[in-house]
Amino acid sequence: MTMAPDNLDNRLVLNHEYGEQSFPYEEWRWLRANEPVHMTDAENVQPFWAITKHRHITEISSQPDVFSSAAGNIILFRKDQMDVIADESNPFNQMRVIISMDPPDHRTFRKVASGFFTPRGITRLDEIVTDTATLMMDRLAEHGDEPVDFVELVAQRHPLRVLCTILGVPEADEDRLLELTSQLFAFDDPDVGRPGEDRVAASAELGMEFFTMFNTIIEDRRANPRDDLASLLANATLENGEPMGLVETLGYYLIVFNAGHDTTRHSLSGAMAAFLDHPEEFARLKADPSLIKTAVEEIVRWTAPVNYMKRTALRDYQLDDTLIREGEAVAMFYGAANRDEEVFDDPDRFDVGRTPNRHLGFGWAEHYCLGAHLAKASIAALLEQMVERVDSIEPAGDRSVVSASFVHGYKHLPVRVNWSS
Repeated sequence: MTMAPDNLDNRLVLNHEYGEQSFPYEEWRWLRANEPVHMTDAENVQPFWAITKHRHITEISSQPDVFSSAAGNIILFRKDQMDVIADESNPFNQMRVIISMDPPDHRTFRKVASGFFTPRGITRLDEIVTDTATLMMDRLAEHGDEPVDFVELVAQRHPLRVLCTILGVPEADEDRLLELTSQLFAFDDPDVGRPGEDRVAASAELGMEFFTMFNTIIEDRRANPRDDLASLLANATLENGEPMGLVETLGYYLIVFNAGHDTTRHSLSGAMAAFLDHPEEFARLKADPSLIKTAVEEIVRWTAPVNYMKRTALRDYQLDDTLIREGEAVAMFYGAANRDEEVFDDPDRFDVGRTPNRHLGFGWAEHYCLGAHLAKASIAALLEQMVERVDSIEPAGDRSVVSASFVHGYKHLPVRVNWSS
C-alpha cells in the first residue's frame, strides 16, 4: 500500500478545500486502490465512511431499508452547524423533501410528479427547453468574440429559465431566486451572500423567503390551475386520495428547483470546460451530431455535480471487509465512482462517444434523480445549439470553482467563442 495523500480526509469534504483545489481526484484514486471504504477524521465534521467504488455505491443505494436517507441529514455539515440545522423553527426543517425520505413515503411522494418527468412527459417540455437554449445562445452571440463568463451568461441562466417556467416563478423574480439557490448550496463560498455572514445561521431567513415565494405560487395555482408542474404539485393528491400536505408541496418546489438548477448549471459549465481542455472532442461532436446523446451521458459522468450523498446505517452491515455499525454515516462519492477503473475504460479521458456508460451522476436505484430526463434534455438542447452555431471555443481567463463539497462546479469560466460563418 502506498502512502495516503496529505490532508486526505479534509480534501474529501471540507468546502474551502473544494474552493481551492476542486474535486479530490488524486485522493479518490488512492482510496479506490487502497481503502475504498474509509473511515474519515475530517476537521470539525462528524466521522463517516467514505465510499469511492462503483459497486459499493450501487450496493448501498439498493438497500434503503439498511441505509437511510431519513435517519440523518443527507449532507455532511460541520459540527458547529448542527444546532442550527436541527432547529425546528427553521422553515427548511419544516419542508419535507423526497430526497430525504425512505420507503414507503419516498415511493408515495415520488409518484406525485414522476409522470411529468418521464421521457413522454418531457416531450411536452421540448419547446420550452429548445426555446430557452436558443435564447441563451442568442444572448451569447451578441458578445461576438469578446471574452464572456460562460457560467454567468449561459450555464446558470439556461436551467434557471426552464425551471422558473415550469414552476410558475415570474421572470421578475428570477434574479433573486438565483441568489437564494446559490446561498443554499454554497453557503461557505466567500462570494455568496453578505460579507462576514454566517450563512447557515442565516438559513432561517433564507428559508422564509423560499417559503413565501413558493407559497404564493401554490396559492395562485390552486385558484387558477394551468398545464404546468406548478399546478400539478399545488393540486396533487396521494394514492389514498388525500391532498399532498403543504410541507411536502413546499419541499417539492424546493428540491425540484434547487437540485435541478445547480446540478444542470454545473453540468453545462463542466461541459464547456471539458471542451476547452479537449477541443478535439468538440470538433468530433460537430462532425457527428448523432453523438449528442452519448455526449450528454459523458458530460454527467465527467462533471458529477452532486458530489456525494450521505446515508445512515439502520443496522450493522458487512460491506466487503468492513463492518459498518448501526448509526454510522456513509458518504457515497459519485464523482469517485464515475472514475472507477473497474467499470470504465480509460476513466480519466473525456469521450463524447463513450458507450457503455454506467455512470452514477444521477444516483442509483431508489433515489435515482427524478429530473434526470429534464436535465438531459436541457443539456442536449444547448449542445445542439453549440454544434450548429459555434466553430470553436477558447479560454479567456482564469477559472474558479465554488467552495462547496456537496454540489460542486465552476463559479466563473471565461471563454471566447468563435462563431460559425
